[in-house]
Amino acid sequence: MPHPPHPDTPGVTVNCAVITVSDTRTPDSDRSGALIQKLLLEAGHQIRHYALVKDEPEQIRSQVDILGDRSDLDALIFNGGTGIAPRDTTYDAIEQLLEKTLPGFGEIFRSLSYQEIGSRAIASRAIAGTYRGKLIFSVPGSSNAVKLALEALILPELVHLVSQLRS
Repeated sequence: MPHPPHPDTPGVTVNCAVITVSDTRTPDSDRSGALIQKLLLEAGHQIRHYALVKDEPEQIRSQVDILGDRSDLDALIFNGGTGIAPRDTTYDAIEQLLEKTLPGFGEIFRSLSYQEIGSRAIASRAIAGTYRGKLIFSVPGSSNAVKLALEALILPELVHLVSQLRS
């Protein structure tokens, strides 16, 4: 078991955007987007933006570009479109825009996924990095993957990473 990180500064709220990438989900059927919002709110963070976008590279890049200019956001969390199917374009759209990457996020996510789902974890193209002073996370769209990413990686490090970007 890894050692716990240094404690975060208490009372820091992170302003987040949640974007679900899907050709089929609606706000009513977007369980993963709802779960991300619920977990963030329970951790004391704010949801400043929620959107559903089609798995089209231009729409995904447009979201990143528009949200990257917003001063009221610290983190963008995308879910969906991270596999290798022809319509899975989230990774490709976001990876091109990142100014700095956090390779450990995808590596650790896949390692943790492997413990849960076995070798199918190799198909996950989860990624994280920074863009215009904001954190960006992109995770698979299944509710199990969202829960794993948020609880094991994003929530434990969100305040620390945002604090580094703010300094």
